Amino acid sequence: MRNRLSRITFRNDNGRSCHGKPGMISDTVATGIVDSQTRTAMLNTETPAPQHASLDQYPTAELVNVLVDDQFRAVDAVRAAAPRIAAAVAAALPRMEKGGRLVYVGAGTSGRLGVLDASECPPTFGVSPDMVQAVIAGGYEACYRAVEASEDDAAAGASDLEQRGFTNSDALVGIAASGRTPYTVGAVDYARELGALTIAITCVPESAIAKAAEIAIVPLVGPEGIAGSTRMKAGTAQKLVLNMISTALMIKLGYVTGNRMTSVQTRNVKLRARALRILGAEGGLNEEDAARQMDLANGDLRIALVMTKTGSNADVAKATLEKTNWVVGEAIRVLS
Repeated sequence: MRNRLSRITFRNDNGRSCHGKPGMISDTVATGIVDSQTRTAMLNTETPAPQHASLDQYPTAELVNVLVDDQFRAVDAVRAAAPRIAAAVAAALPRMEKGGRLVYVGAGTSGRLGVLDASECPPTFGVSPDMVQAVIAGGYEACYRAVEASEDDAAAGASDLEQRGFTNSDALVGIAASGRTPYTVGAVDYARELGALTIAITCVPESAIAKAAEIAIVPLVGPEGIAGSTRMKAGTAQKLVLNMISTALMIKLGYVTGNRMTSVQTRNVKLRARALRILGAEGGLNEEDAARQMDLANGDLRIALVMTKTGSNADVAKATLEKTNWVVGEAIRVLS
């Protein structure tokens, strides 16, 4: 796939031959030539905010207030995009119910936000790390050190998905504030060609990634306080959208009971205390009885909840949870 993608040729606005996917900037990187699609994306994400032209002259208190106020635009933009977020969740849910994975892909800040959200799902919801994954341009090193040049390789986006064993049963979320990142657009193109669900999160309408994906989520945050620094409110908007997608999916998949984290993993003192509170509230147990049940369940809140709710022993509770993909409510229904 990588070799095939790299052979595709198209013309930019100046008639020059470019190698990569249509809408990419392979020649732009080498020559500084910017095509019309790239120029539009840059205007949306690179334009200086006129009201902040003297940002470097603000007193500290005013500077902080301005930056905080600017972040509220991200919240408003995500609120306006809520119907598209709901559409993405509704489309991804049937795939995940059948064992499909949710995979984030991005470069730079966008990629790191995907890594962050994916890494928080196992401890919060008790799911396998395989269920929600993140692929970032430049690999693990890019999580803690900028590897920005890696984002310009469209074929690498497809190749990295291929190496993960990505299939048409999965759902891909491509994250790119500017909407033009070749690595991410290449991954979305590859996923859509396979027949997988493709979702885009971008701050630029009608951008390359918005057009490539089946569902585009476009929070319009406007120019950044520091021109082009999309780690600011564009990054905030992207993280909010990722939070909404993963959290809504985990709730719909049954990994939350009411508004409690009934699948939380008890890997430290704080989380064990939280688990005991949840078990006590859900099972009507005092602290001592809740602790005893947790010990019998070998520290697994899910097993303890099923035991408490159904009167089953730990072995039966665990076996039933394994059959129901560790969804507590479903296991309780089976045994009740």
